[in-house]
Amino acid sequence: MYVDNQVPLAATFPLPFRVLFLVALGVLGWATNLHGLQLLGIDGPGALELQATSGHLPLRSPSSGGHLSARAFYKPLYQIFIGYSAWCIIAWLAFRAATHSDTILVDIFRYVPAVCILGAVTVLVCPYDILHKRERDWFLFTTARCLFPANTPVYFSDVVFADVLTSFAKVLGDMWLSSCMLLPGGSLLQLPSQDGWYQWIIPSLMSLPYLIRLRQCFTEYNSPTNSSRRPLFNAIKYASSFPVIFLSAAQRIVISDLVETHGSAVMRQGWHGEHPLFRLWLMSAVINSLYSFWWDLTNDWGLDLLTSSSTMSREGSAFPSRQLSAASSTRSHEALSSLDQTSSSLNATGRRGASHPYGLRAVLLYPLPVYPMAIFLNFILRMTWSIKLSSHLYSQSDGSALIFWLEMAEVLRRWIWVFLRIEWEVIKRGRGEVRATGNGIPSDDIELFQSHSKGDAFD
Repeated sequence: MYVDNQVPLAATFPLPFRVLFLVALGVLGWATNLHGLQLLGIDGPGALELQATSGHLPLRSPSSGGHLSARAFYKPLYQIFIGYSAWCIIAWLAFRAATHSDTILVDIFRYVPAVCILGAVTVLVCPYDILHKRERDWFLFTTARCLFPANTPVYFSDVVFADVLTSFAKVLGDMWLSSCMLLPGGSLLQLPSQDGWYQWIIPSLMSLPYLIRLRQCFTEYNSPTNSSRRPLFNAIKYASSFPVIFLSAAQRIVISDLVETHGSAVMRQGWHGEHPLFRLWLMSAVINSLYSFWWDLTNDWGLDLLTSSSTMSREGSAFPSRQLSAASSTRSHEALSSLDQTSSSLNATGRRGASHPYGLRAVLLYPLPVYPMAIFLNFILRMTWSIKLSSHLYSQSDGSALIFWLEMAEVLRRWIWVFLRIEWEVIKRGRGEVRATGNGIPSDDIELFQSHSKGDAFD
């Protein structure tokens, strides 16, 4: 049942509309990621391998072609966001006008969010060449490629896409709840029954993005071009999410055991430290959060803050290499010229060299204040993300206002993460170009894990 202070949220902004809002926020975030990278002079579409051609990826976008190319990707996304948001806002305003937040009328007009969702899904899968079919197909094909992989390389865009999906793990569970609420017999004001095997549907859906990334890590590890064990350490990060998710679902056992000994008052408490299953869940959440934070800084962003001095001076030494010779590749004269210009530019601006700001790295493509702010926000929001993976903390409602705000905060964290993740990938690829020719940035300036090939883009 809902407590009094939760009824207004369920009546004025039901869970289906919250899911639609978070999806819109994700589309806007992706559009602004590509737009922001272009404004910062970084070839985002090239790094993500969204281009029709697989040419050289410079550290900085060309002054003309790269920008026009990026605009061709983010402009349709803005238009999709505007159209989708207008459709959802019209539906929500119609719902509010019909119900006036009256809990008696909320379920009578629950067909309004159902029609809104049905319309959005219909447009998404529309086979006709209208309403930005290229972008819709990219989303559908990428989703299918992640869910049903073939014997093809895993593109860096697939890696980023799957990582973004992990930030929407709770939203996937909310989609299931919304579907149950909108079906006959459901209600927008209370959770559908999740007894029996139904209680494992939400944890399974929330685990899906982590399973995708786990598979990608094993695919990269088994790639003929891979010579590092780093993908196995990356796989640990995603595997550590499963105990958090499923031990949270098992907290029903904790509640039932404690009710027998302490009475029904236990159900209103959030802390059950006397039960071993609760302590195991808490330990799993802490391990997952701290390990993920360390991986973000050290491997996804290439920062030195949590890297020992011995590993900073040896490339890839944190992860022992497998005995495998990497295939060599040729580079075009245009690629070499671009990298030489980038190296000279970095030398001129003083943004690279033997000394660099503590805890960061030698090459920084963004303004310096961005990095400490990103580290701070990432730490705080990494610590709270395990809460959103823990369904038992909001099992008495369809999602409190606090959980909704935390979901939006996670979208913000992932939005920041994408900027630094792509920056580090661009630096590594540019670094690989320079190394291949023996020119440019010295080999001991930044850490690199053989990242130039498609199979080595896994962080």
